Amino acid sequence: MTTETLRTTVAARRRTGISWARVRPVVIHVVLAGSALVMLYPVIWMVVSSLRPGNEIFRDPGILVKDLRIENYRVGWNALTEPFTRYLLNSAVVVLGAILGNLVSCSMAAYAFARLEFTAKRLWFAIMLLSIMLPIHVVIVPQYILFSQAGWINTFLPLVVPKLLATDAFFVFLMVQFIRGIPRELDEAARIDGCGRAGIFLRVILPLMVPALATTAIFTFIWTWNDFFSQLIYLTDPKMYTVPVALRSFVDATTSTSWGSMFAMSVVSLVPVFLAFLFGQRFLIKGIATTGIK
Repeated sequence: MTTETLRTTVAARRRTGISWARVRPVVIHVVLAGSALVMLYPVIWMVVSSLRPGNEIFRDPGILVKDLRIENYRVGWNALTEPFTRYLLNSAVVVLGAILGNLVSCSMAAYAFARLEFTAKRLWFAIMLLSIMLPIHVVIVPQYILFSQAGWINTFLPLVVPKLLATDAFFVFLMVQFIRGIPRELDEAARIDGCGRAGIFLRVILPLMVPALATTAIFTFIWTWNDFFSQLIYLTDPKMYTVPVALRSFVDATTSTSWGSMFAMSVVSLVPVFLAFLFGQRFLIKGIATTGIK
């Protein structure tokens, strides 16, 4: 190969590299946009279906609306035994109780595991981690018997009270990891100033745990709002139904299902989750990134 040929080959490769460097971002964005469209298509189709007549929902898989039916939302809001406002309020009560319970109990349990010394601490911490792998279906029967004997069936207590006992081990672990990243010198400085264990927790640790607390609150909101199984088990009175159980009531095996109304109320039920994720996204990223969970 002559010198001139070698120079020509190198120049051609350089031009090819430069052109690929310019095309690569475009290709990446096109692939990402296509992937996002595939993942979002079911949600978009549900929103579009909430605006269609019931007899056209399953005929056309497209996302173009030919006959706009906004009344699906009005009909769906009053289609069940109670206005949909009742179910939204019921879910709000359960969610707020679960968030408050997890923030209080899990933060206290995490502080104990991360800072205090007590008998069999490592053993109890291991048992707590093992409980994360325990499916809810394993404990739902004994829990139901316990709550039934206590007279709590068809109340919100079975859905809220366990949260006050730090039963969500994932959040305890998340907060333990966060507290371990807080320098112990701050505890020593507070102890010199006269703070006890409670004072150190309330005045030093808790204010620094805001990212972890925000992450716990957001995850608890999303998981509790979307929980169907537990709420279906414990709530039997239609007046006590939460949003997921109420949406199930739209599907009737004996009569025709009002799909348009059901999809309309499904869209309404997704709005709080969307807003929670939208406004809490930065807290989620910060909270998870600072707890050592990768």
